[in-house]
Amino acid sequence: MHVTDVTWIITLVILIAVLLFDVFVIGRRPHEPSTRECSIAIGVYVGLALLFAVFVGAQWGHRYSGEFVAGWLTEYSLSVDNLFIFLLIMTKLKVPRHLQQYALMVGIVIALVLRGIFIALGAAIIASFAWVFFLFGAFLVYTAVQLVREYVSGDTEEEATDNVAMRWVKRTFKFTDDFHQTKLRVKVDGAALMTPMFLVVIALGSTDLLFALDSIPAIYGLTQQAYLVFTANVFALMGLRQVYFLIGGMLKRLVYLSIGLSVVLAFIGVKLVLHALHHYHVIAFEVPLWLSLTVIVATLAVTTVASLIKSARPDAGQPGEPA
Repeated sequence: MHVTDVTWIITLVILIAVLLFDVFVIGRRPHEPSTRECSIAIGVYVGLALLFAVFVGAQWGHRYSGEFVAGWLTEYSLSVDNLFIFLLIMTKLKVPRHLQQYALMVGIVIALVLRGIFIALGAAIIASFAWVFFLFGAFLVYTAVQLVREYVSGDTEEEATDNVAMRWVKRTFKFTDDFHQTKLRVKVDGAALMTPMFLVVIALGSTDLLFALDSIPAIYGLTQQAYLVFTANVFALMGLRQVYFLIGGMLKRLVYLSIGLSVVLAFIGVKLVLHALHHYHVIAFEVPLWLSLTVIVATLAVTTVASLIKSARPDAGQPGEPA
């Protein structure tokens, strides 16, 4: 797949323009978006992703279109799971509902920057060292096991709001007790103090860093094309604020989402190891794209249906608790 510099530039300009519109036009007024506003935005972003998949297929062939769709679905699912962590952060730090859209917007911008850096590093490493697929595969399998352990123990909330970065910030800065709209820093009686919104941004940024460590190896297990990796990540992050408000209540009902994602990540991890073995001519078999798409779609579908059935039961418990 050959992507010209002109194609890269046009893609970046369009995606950055959409992002700036979302940030400075849609997100400039802190508010809780309506269901209609959320539905329209999500429909537009999903439609744009599907149109881009058609463009990729027409330009480079159905194989790469399928790789984009597989990567987009995986990144989107991981992003929705990340929304649950964002929900825990918002609840724990008591962010007012009308300010949550701004906080999410900042978190998503941070995620885009971090993922852009990791994508570039990943592409450079893969181009030079094929054996890195062994490391990526092992890391994804390890991440899958950790997701299951977190589901069983139910300690996700504590990790999300009490990581190393958060503890350092709390020790280093003095904070106001109340939010001052979207301001990160204010002066009180002549003294400069940070607001709780600054703490929220640090929490989201530090968790975004961990999310990037998981998601980038996952999508490189589905495609090694940096162009598809980058665009799939951008399309997956677009509209996440609206998803948060539209299905915020449903996020808690997706009790098996972490289990489903652990299956997907473990599958991609094994796929990466097999790809590395194939590269070094140890085996002749590689996991075909159609099988990857089937496993991803089927796992997410079963996970969602099972979660909704489980949540509908009157005795349904929280993750890590007996029902």
